[in-house]
Amino acid sequence: MSDPQRPRASLRTAVVWEVLKDALDRRAKVTGREPAGGEAVHGALDVLDTGGGSGNFAVPVARLGHRVTVVDPSPNALFALERRAAEAGVADRVRGVQGDAHGLFDVVERGGYDVVLCHGVLEYVDDPAEGLRNAAAALRPAGTLSVLAAGLGGAVLARALAGHFTEARQALTGPEGRWGSGDPMPRRFTEDQLSGLVRAAGLEIAAVHGVRVFADLVPGVLVDTEPGALDALLQLEEAAAELPAFRSVATQLHVLAERD
Repeated sequence: MSDPQRPRASLRTAVVWEVLKDALDRRAKVTGREPAGGEAVHGALDVLDTGGGSGNFAVPVARLGHRVTVVDPSPNALFALERRAAEAGVADRVRGVQGDAHGLFDVVERGGYDVVLCHGVLEYVDDPAEGLRNAAAALRPAGTLSVLAAGLGGAVLARALAGHFTEARQALTGPEGRWGSGDPMPRRFTEDQLSGLVRAAGLEIAAVHGVRVFADLVPGVLVDTEPGALDALLQLEEAAAELPAFRSVATQLHVLAERD
């Protein structure tokens, strides 16, 4: 808990992690492959994390007892993943391979995974529809896909509140949701756009959540120093995550979907 970045990291991942953990638990029960106390690897789910980087989700998933394959184009990220998995004691459950969403089946098996994570990928790939189709094609029948992508509404709201009204309008009206040439994010999505891509990949949407609805707007000094502020803000984020009015202004959108 001494890590000063931990509160912010918790805010960024808390809603997604709770939804994902519940989905993993449900999938394990349906398949009859529940890891016993996080140790029975033979009973674990096979999870694919596309663009999983250094293992922000892969390592916690492995700690639940599941087997995780991480595909990422960065050798440095995969090296950090290996080290992180070793430190967490789950090196035998985490495998990193170099690759990307478009060439996914050059490095992993088609239709070989119970759960696929596609977090922070669609913003950067040349063809989001193809990247999502590949992620869906990696699923076993009735498998679960978790998609996390940058939300348009959150960026527009943040630029406007910072007084950058022209940039806010440019993000709102531009085809990629970018506020200008200095915008580090290549692409953002509305809920309809992201849901449409998921459905076009042949998946049925189970749930949509807004992520970081308030967290990016609250001054960091308040979260880090005010007693009880972090827990209260986390509870507020969880309460707002499923409400359409708040999803539309979230920094990120999370879609949980299932393959027929």
